[in-house]
Amino acid sequence: MKAIICCGGQGTRLRPLTYSTPKPMLPLGGKPILEYVVRHLKKNGFDDIYMTVGYLKEQIMDYFGNGSKLGVKIQYAIEEGEAGTAGSIAPLKKWANEPFVVQMGDHLSRLNLRKMREFHKKAGGIATVALKRTGVPLEYGVAKVDDSNRIVSFEEKPIVRNLVNAGVYVFEPKIFDYIKPKEDFAKNVFPRLLAGKQQIGGFVFDEYWLDIGRPADYEKINEMVTVMEMVGELE
Repeated sequence: MKAIICCGGQGTRLRPLTYSTPKPMLPLGGKPILEYVVRHLKKNGFDDIYMTVGYLKEQIMDYFGNGSKLGVKIQYAIEEGEAGTAGSIAPLKKWANEPFVVQMGDHLSRLNLRKMREFHKKAGGIATVALKRTGVPLEYGVAKVDDSNRIVSFEEKPIVRNLVNAGVYVFEPKIFDYIKPKEDFAKNVFPRLLAGKQQIGGFVFDEYWLDIGRPADYEKINEMVTVMEMVGELE
């Protein structure tokens, strides 16, 4: 099965760590973040992979080569300037002749990609977005009122439930008809799909998902990943 990993961003939020290293190549527990992503794809049956690369691309290409050391086939699409998450995959239209996965090269997850692809197949539609179920506790009690502003109930420190876009997508090849240069999926392509009455499915999952954002987050995650590796949670 086919997958695209977006690796071209400059990782500005992680500076100064990313001045000399592309964000997907920052080490976690002795391996680059991107290696965990590739291994997870392979574990889920995705062994035909394109990486979109730009910023400090040589480090990525030199490390992974053709993918044979990880048991996959890796090819590269080189971005010219800031192409955007959607714009970066535009050159791969002819390669994508079947439903394919797109995910970011700097996120860690145990999302079951096989199940997500099956969900996409059964649900139909042009796209499916992985949605991480999260809960954020409020610090205060909340009152609910009726139309006359009379209090009808109190809830002490409720948990606000949300479904977060995890940056993992399954697309039909037809998605390329909706992609323009220098665009992002969330900001540009998905609103265009919705405006055109195209179906976007939501695959809700509860497995862990980590977005490495700022230097302090990276340091904490690095410690956690080291422990997780020791107990086999990342295999």
